[in-house]
Amino acid sequence: MSYLVAIAFLVFAYRRLLTYLHIYQQEEYDSRRFLRWLVTRYSFDIKASLVIFIAGTLELAILLDVRIADIIVALVLLVLCWLEHTRRIRSKKPLVMTGRAKRIFWAALAVLVVLAFIFAARLPHPIFWLIPVQAIPFALTIGNAIVNPYERKLQKRFWNEAHAKLLSLKPTVIGITGSFGKTSTKHLLGHVLELQAPTLITPGSVNTPMGIARIVRERLAPHHRFFICEMGAYGPGSIARLCRLAPPDFAIITAVGMAHYERFKTLDAVAKTKFELAESAAARNGPVVMAEQVLDFRDAMAFRERYANTIVVGRGAGSALRILASSQGEAGIEARVLWRGDEYVLKAPIFGEHHINNMCLVFAAACTLGVSAGDAILAISSVPQISHRLEVKPGPNGSRMIDDAYNSNPVGFAAALRLLNILRRDGGRRVLVTPGMVEMGSAHNEEHRKIGELAAANVDVLLPVMPERIRSLTEAYVNANPRGTVVPCPTFQAAQSWMAAHLNAQDVVLLENDLPDLYEARLRL
Repeated sequence: MSYLVAIAFLVFAYRRLLTYLHIYQQEEYDSRRFLRWLVTRYSFDIKASLVIFIAGTLELAILLDVRIADIIVALVLLVLCWLEHTRRIRSKKPLVMTGRAKRIFWAALAVLVVLAFIFAARLPHPIFWLIPVQAIPFALTIGNAIVNPYERKLQKRFWNEAHAKLLSLKPTVIGITGSFGKTSTKHLLGHVLELQAPTLITPGSVNTPMGIARIVRERLAPHHRFFICEMGAYGPGSIARLCRLAPPDFAIITAVGMAHYERFKTLDAVAKTKFELAESAAARNGPVVMAEQVLDFRDAMAFRERYANTIVVGRGAGSALRILASSQGEAGIEARVLWRGDEYVLKAPIFGEHHINNMCLVFAAACTLGVSAGDAILAISSVPQISHRLEVKPGPNGSRMIDDAYNSNPVGFAAALRLLNILRRDGGRRVLVTPGMVEMGSAHNEEHRKIGELAAANVDVLLPVMPERIRSLTEAYVNANPRGTVVPCPTFQAAQSWMAAHLNAQDVVLLENDLPDLYEARLRL
């Protein structure tokens, strides 16, 4: 009978591993972060373990025959398999069984196969199956460690192939980084440049070495003149590594701020890492376009002082592109700028005050890359909305929805709140749906308190998703706006249900950030 339990356990483990792999993948296969999630979310098995404990205790007390106990344990494990399947079907971001995910999964399952048959042969009492059941998430980290040497070798090969292809085809490589605004800036610049010459852009939020290497290997062609590469920072040295893969001929630094603060601990560390891109471009005598805001940091200021080919975009008199005036209305954003002695008016049919700076960075970059001012202005005026980044679209019951689901930084959040007043129809309510920001580290409560105070002046109805994680935001909102309505929502699905039942055509809704499953879900296993 012990081997029957072993087989049932392995069927159960197959499903349960996929559930945990779904979260592990969202944590980028980082074992430390995954185990921290496991502990802080208390996402250990309870149901199967409880049945095993009861059946095992009764068997040890000679109140239940060992064969009956084994059958109970096996049946419960098989029944729970279906719950694992439906849990992943309901998830917001599906598990993608990439080559790496498959290798980790099968290595972890092999570890559990060995464990199961050791327990079946050596520890025949049912209660001992508590250990393999609780070991399932840890098997993933062991599986990852087993395949890691192969992964490093494989990634090195892909890295070398992509690097060699870039050196061979020689497109103008434009690196873009920043605490926020890099994806939007890439979207804008890509639209401008692809109207001038064949341009390859890293899609979506692809900004890691393997993501970039894959795009280069699969999509870069000899006819591409420009390659726009978003570069994400995951710790000191991460941008430098990307620059070794795709040596930049041109650099754009959009901002230095609180996004991913948890990973860096200090803003100076963030700035130092972002300027790894600037240093790499300078080593190739490439222009560096940067937002004036980054000059608040010593590494940025020191770089500007010693590197002449630096183009600063901002409102200060010393900026190479100076923003003289700017505004935002129902048609989008607008800026009057001074560039190389002439004044221009830039207009884009997108929303968000922070995009004004991104638009100006793109104009300066495009002109520096050889695009005429007139062509750049015309291209910017026809840029499509940026998916999930202050994207205005129809909402429930004829309302207006501002979809900022991919946003998670204080500057963008504040700009989005101010947009509510512009897009509200007469008599309509301003509704905010948010789970708050992530990776704020020690600044979490303070940054959410500031946002709560700003929301009090711009929001009539607040729907905090997972309200326990953004208590400081809700408390600040209530204190500053006692007449405001607060509707706590345990999940985003609950917020959607409220909107479907209560919104009308005059209302405007801001959906600010949408947490992935690893933040929102507490697995009840």
